[in-house]
Amino acid sequence: MTHHVVPVRTYLLVFGTLLTLTLLTVLISRVELGPWNFAVAITIAAVKASLVAWYFMHLSQSSSLTRLFAVAGLIWLVILLTYTLSDYFTRGAVINFT
Repeated sequence: MTHHVVPVRTYLLVFGTLLTLTLLTVLISRVELGPWNFAVAITIAAVKASLVAWYFMHLSQSSSLTRLFAVAGLIWLVILLTYTLSDYFTRGAVINFT
């Protein structure tokens, strides 16, 4: 197996981006966006998670099989969150069968 050498500059750029996105998360949390607060927070979190997985977990240099399993894990997470949120959002709904 060959080892790829990643320049320190790349790690520093990703680290700076992660710090910037964390600061952006804090600043956005103080702004009232109504129902968009959750969407903006999840979008920023997804970008940060993608950066960590791509650079610090070396998915950019991994085999296709490793990337496939990473994507399969994300798909499974989306399925679980979809079912959980569909249950949560329908808790107040009352169905009358009579």
